[in-house]
Amino acid sequence: MISGTPQPLIRFEGHYFDRRLSASEREAARRQGLSSATAGTIRNPSSQEARWALVNRAASINRAAAHEATSWGLGQVMGAHWSWLGYSSIDAFVAEARAGADGQLRLMTRYIIKAGLVEALRKHDWPSFARGYNGPAYRQNDYDRKLARAYRQFTSQQAPTATALLKLGARGTQVRALQSQLVERGYVLGVDGIFGPQTEACLKHFQKVAGLAVDGIAGPATLKALAATPSWLEWLKDILLRAIRI
Repeated sequence: MISGTPQPLIRFEGHYFDRRLSASEREAARRQGLSSATAGTIRNPSSQEARWALVNRAASINRAAAHEATSWGLGQVMGAHWSWLGYSSIDAFVAEARAGADGQLRLMTRYIIKAGLVEALRKHDWPSFARGYNGPAYRQNDYDRKLARAYRQFTSQQAPTATALLKLGARGTQVRALQSQLVERGYVLGVDGIFGPQTEACLKHFQKVAGLAVDGIAGPATLKALAATPSWLEWLKDILLRAIRI
């Protein structure tokens, strides 16, 4: 949630932005600390709200270039791939990323299929998948191990059942489980076991979309609806199975 509006996770790459600018635009961007010829020079803020502010500043110089230089959504697909992935424009690509978890999964699925990674995913060959998806330096960030760990956690976890209503101010493992379910359904949220304003805002949005009473309280009806809503991993599996007609 950014300023009360659901937005996809993003990461801005200043060196990508630098390459896509005219000489005058590049001069302005470098002067404002928005671009550099060297990867990693332009740091991403820790909060998503600050990252969106960074991208919006870049967009004031060249909107298309700023969006192409950003990775979008659950799968962190680079905007620069919009044409390769079959979108008519960068705007169409961004609209897909902003279409919630299902739109972001369509982006991710297009990339996985286009990059020839379906077989590695099907075999749970995480090193091969990470190499194809994240690049040859994937081991620097342990992407293969993170994928394997996430898959194990997903396949072994049980849906949370609350013994009490979870609401603003609550803490503990039940809150952490609730936050994990929200994240798996596309919400930008820290999983820290503390039911704060961000957790409440995400829960209210889910309740609104699910047609529930919007009170920001996780009771039996809300938890049941969460459990019945497919997570992004379930969506991804379903989309891939349909795409490759297994």
